[in-house]
Amino acid sequence: MFAALVPPEEAIEHLDAFLEPRRPAGEFRWAGVEQLHVTLAFLADVEERRLDDLLERLTRAATRRTPFDVAIAGGGAFPSPARARVLWAGLGLDDAGRTELERLATGCRAAANRAGIAVDGQRFRPHVTLARIGHPAEVTSWVRLLEGYAGPAWRADRVELVASYLGEGPRGRPRYETVAELPLGRQ
Repeated sequence: MFAALVPPEEAIEHLDAFLEPRRPAGEFRWAGVEQLHVTLAFLADVEERRLDDLLERLTRAATRRTPFDVAIAGGGAFPSPARARVLWAGLGLDDAGRTELERLATGCRAAANRAGIAVDGQRFRPHVTLARIGHPAEVTSWVRLLEGYAGPAWRADRVELVASYLGEGPRGRPRYETVAELPLGRQ
């Protein structure tokens, strides 16, 4: 499972239209449009008995944050453009949005930990994974291309808790299922 911000259809379509004519030039495993999201907390193993507690704690974490404006913009590669394994798009945020996003991710990770669920991953680095690369590759030209991308702004107003079923999606990709949508702010 993972807690995530999922961009609206308009933002995904804009990014997809930008990438579509360029994808054939990159021999990568491109993420499907249904897989594009910003992971706030990755939860590799969620026991059924902990799910209610997790949802309660994530709901509290979400209500402590306020909605903010964001756009998919820019990009990069992990671990570096010279030896990339992942190509990603970045986020365009103002200072207030950046603060809200960081606090939201911290809150989601803390909620999982308090529910007894281990959070995988390093420090929070907000991004949308676009493609995975089978072996380390030089992708500086792709990073430069992504640096010039700026999608439409959208209002981040909810966290989604998503279950991931490995290998059950198209072409052996994961299949995602939204378990809950948790609104930001007090309703």
